[in-house]
Amino acid sequence: MTPDYVFPADKYLLLGKVAKAQGLQGELKLYLYSGQPKNVGEYKELLLVNKAGVISSPLAVLKSRIQGKAVIVRLASINDRTQAEKVEDHGVLLARIHLPAINRDEYYWYQYQDKLVVDLEGNTLGRVERLFTTGAQDVLVIKAGKEEILIPVTKSILVGETAEKLIVNPPPGLIELNTNSGT
Repeated sequence: MTPDYVFPADKYLLLGKVAKAQGLQGELKLYLYSGQPKNVGEYKELLLVNKAGVISSPLAVLKSRIQGKAVIVRLASINDRTQAEKVEDHGVLLARIHLPAINRDEYYWYQYQDKLVVDLEGNTLGRVERLFTTGAQDVLVIKAGKEEILIPVTKSILVGETAEKLIVNPPPGLIELNTNSGT
């Protein structure tokens, strides 16, 4: 994620940003941090936030379509290219109360953000700095001092979770592969 936008994180989730105006009818090309543009079509409304922290009122999602790794959306109240250009580089927010329900074995990336990560013996590995997807699975990026440790999110590796931490059982050599202790 990016710290460029100021907003109440307990109420909103930063989905991505407006990359640019698209066409003449006020459509916006959005870059989503999750890499899952199809999800935007499930949301009824989004909000925009500028870098000064000014948040728009909720804007209904009138239509959306996927374009490569991005999504093109038409939002209520943005009716032409001039209006669309005014919101370029704005953050795209979703009110947390509008997140779709998920199954018990699923998670939202924000739920793992900043969590402490420990192994089965209770050794602290670091904190989740961010996540990314490889297509096959999500990967936790753990900040361990000046180093990063990459840990795939699989049922055999991520074996437990509490409100404060994630418990991992990495295969032999995975941690050393990601740190200076492996060189």
